[in-house]
Amino acid sequence: MNGDAAPAHPMWFRPEHPLVVRVRGLCMAYPEAVEALSHGRCTFRAGKRQFALVGVGAEPAVLFVPDELERPVLLERDDVFVPPYEGAYGWLALRIEPDAGDWELLAELLDTSYRLVALQRQLRALDARET
Repeated sequence: MNGDAAPAHPMWFRPEHPLVVRVRGLCMAYPEAVEALSHGRCTFRAGKRQFALVGVGAEPAVLFVPDELERPVLLERDDVFVPPYEGAYGWLALRIEPDAGDWELLAELLDTSYRLVALQRQLRALDARET
């Protein structure tokens, strides 16, 4: 083996990509939020649990954990879809570009996603900030 093997997971949206930068601005505002690379993607976590992932293959999209009551309404939208792998675990994805798309909706979806996976102390810190 010559050591030039391709990485196991191609990285379509590197940390400096404009989509990642803009998503990072939303995600890192949460208490104890952490950015980590996982399977060739930038992910954002509340502690150890992921609440956002950037990219579905080469497609510009952000994955999130939806509120189950909102799921049917979200799936009626043209820009929301069930991602191939994470969809089996309840995740959805919103197609979005760095300079186009429903960023207000994405901010709301990421807030819900964070709240669904965050620890109680993280939620207390978030709620304390909002009062």
